[in-house]
Amino acid sequence: MVDSADKLAYFQAITGLEDPDLCTQILQAHNWDLELAVSSFTSNHNNDPLSSSSTTATTTTAVEPSISPVHRYDSTAISPVAPPPPPGLAWKIITLPISIISGSLRILSGAVGFGFWAAGGILSYPLGFIGLGSSSGRGGDSSAQLVTVSAASREALEFVAEFERDYGASGSSMPNFVGEGFMDALTRSRDSFKLLFVYLHSPDHPDTPAFCEGTLCSEVFCAFVNENFVAWGGSLRGSEGFKMSNSLKASRFPFCAVVMPATNQRIALLQQVEGPKTPEEMLMTLQRVLEESASVLVAARLEAEERTANIRLREEQDAAYRAALEADQAREQQLREEQERLEREAAEAERKRKEEEEAQERAAREAAEKEAALARMRQEKALSLGAEPEKGPEVTQVLVRFPTGDRKERRFHSTATIQSLYDYVDSLGCLDVENYSLVSNFPRVVYGTDKLSLSLKEAGLHPQAGLFVELN
Repeated sequence: MVDSADKLAYFQAITGLEDPDLCTQILQAHNWDLELAVSSFTSNHNNDPLSSSSTTATTTTAVEPSISPVHRYDSTAISPVAPPPPPGLAWKIITLPISIISGSLRILSGAVGFGFWAAGGILSYPLGFIGLGSSSGRGGDSSAQLVTVSAASREALEFVAEFERDYGASGSSMPNFVGEGFMDALTRSRDSFKLLFVYLHSPDHPDTPAFCEGTLCSEVFCAFVNENFVAWGGSLRGSEGFKMSNSLKASRFPFCAVVMPATNQRIALLQQVEGPKTPEEMLMTLQRVLEESASVLVAARLEAEERTANIRLREEQDAAYRAALEADQAREQQLREEQERLEREAAEAERKRKEEEEAQERAAREAAEKEAALARMRQEKALSLGAEPEKGPEVTQVLVRFPTGDRKERRFHSTATIQSLYDYVDSLGCLDVENYSLVSNFPRVVYGTDKLSLSLKEAGLHPQAGLFVELN
């Protein structure tokens, strides 16, 4: 069953009323029975003297609304029994059995934005809503095994092969029936923005051979159908063809129909033709269907193109956003890496600075300690020399020349040792080195460690001597 919104949309499309409140009131007055409401509206509208030239006109044959719309309004017949239906496309909303829908679920997701053709103004005469449950068809209960995708395609291919063998072997034209299940064919028509031409083939019907050879295989008819429709055929001997005949309520053969996707598990029946027809009659009917549905097909195509353009635009915007985001993230990563590098360099520089400061402090401390040690050593050695003796026969006069040109002179007791001379030189603090020797020139004698214990007299330096400081 359709919901209230669907019924309201269909009622507006059929009646041409634009006021949704008025349409709602009419539907509520008829307990939301769409068929009853539309029938009541069209009956009242056609009985209006302003909208009909004669109140006694009627159809040539009293038929149920489900009969093909090729039974046209005849203004020459007179009968006060039933009001005439308005011109235009006949329609039904057909709920497909689950055995057909299970063959392909693609049409369900694709019906959005495409399945409401029935509300687009191309439908003008109601034929009612038909629910196809287990009791609605001739194919048994709903527990019958479902037709799989492969089985539906196989049936379609077998039908095409059989039709070509029987009616196309002589090289004559024939409709390009698709070799796939009904739901896949419906999907193909939706995706190509075409209506679906349905032919239900009854091999045992006496009118079938003449109709197939004279009408379906007519060159003009085939060219028209192949150009403007997606064609699907099913044999009543096949499972899917038999179930579709039940769904479409086919009462006479040959049977042709024009359908399109509707909402959920339903299709919209735009036109059905029952019984044998000439190519001219078929072309006139199909041409009218195309003309009245052209605006909807174009609108659906434009809507799909706009939707595709919007999707492409969103994808481009998303791609541009992702690119910008990645660029921003790359810049942020680069900034973080640069910041981390600068922080590492700053930390390394700070570490080196601290190490240098510590080294300088340590060197200064060591230098100070060394200087203090030298000062103590000089002081100790100066104290160890004692007071300089006065001149006398046992006093030795010693002159010491330094590499810098400085000269130092002092008196020592002749019994003082060579070590006393070294202590004297050390106490002066004139040398920055510790490794040196005292040397006399004439004759050249090096007073090294082997002579430190000799007295000045024993070393031949008494009563006076001149020594040089020679750096080692």
